[in-house]
Order: sequence, then C-alpha cells, then structure tokens
Amino acid sequence: MVISQRRSKRKSTSSRYKGNRGKRMYEQGRVPSLTKVDERKPKVIRTRGGNEKTILLNDNIVNLIDKKTKKYSKAKITSVVETPSNRHFVRRNIMTKGSVIDTDKGKARITNRPGQEGTINAVLLD
Repeated sequence: MVISQRRSKRKSTSSRYKGNRGKRMYEQGRVPSLTKVDERKPKVIRTRGGNEKTILLNDNIVNLIDKKTKKYSKAKITSVVETPSNRHFVRRNIMTKGSVIDTDKGKARITNRPGQEGTINAVLLD
C-alpha cells in the first residue's frame, strides 16, 4: 500500500467525502529512514522538482558544539541514551531530533533531523 499525505476519505462524523479524483505524485509520502548508530550510510533520493535530498540510514560521527568554549568538533557516537519521540528507539539505537546520545566526549542532544538532512549535529550537555 502506498504511503499518502492526502486528506482522509472519512469526515469527523464518519461519513465519506465524495471521491473526485485519484492519487497524485505530489501527495505521496515515504517510509521514515530511522537513522541508526553504525558505519556511515547515506542515501540520495529524488524529491519534488527533480531536486535531491540526502537521507541518513546509519552514522557514528556527530558534529558537536560545546556551548561554553563555542568550539565545534567531531565525536564518535557510542549509543543512544534517551529519545523523547519513542521509548523503544533507545534499545534499537535509533536517533531522532531531541535524542540524547552518548559520545566519546560526553552526552549530547541532537539538534537536527538526521533522516532528513544527511548529517548529525548535537550540543554537548553539562
């Protein structure tokens, strides 16, 4: 079955809307990439207008910023400690925005969407 971002066929009263047309390419959705901790594995996909988006399937390197020293550095990810989006993502080592990860420089919070942007950026926690 196709993943669609279209309006539902049912109204809030559970009656049906009248169908007037079929599916359109611009209404299609995608399966989430669910970025895991492993060797880097990006994937380039075609988006609307012929543009390209790099999604991240796996990665074990993070761009880390230390707010005290205002310095950027790269760090190696060891595991996912906490994820606000889904508690089961911790045991599967899936990284999303807001996840707390354990790095070789300490714990850090992910500030971007790795499955949408192709990199992992994080802020070092105290």
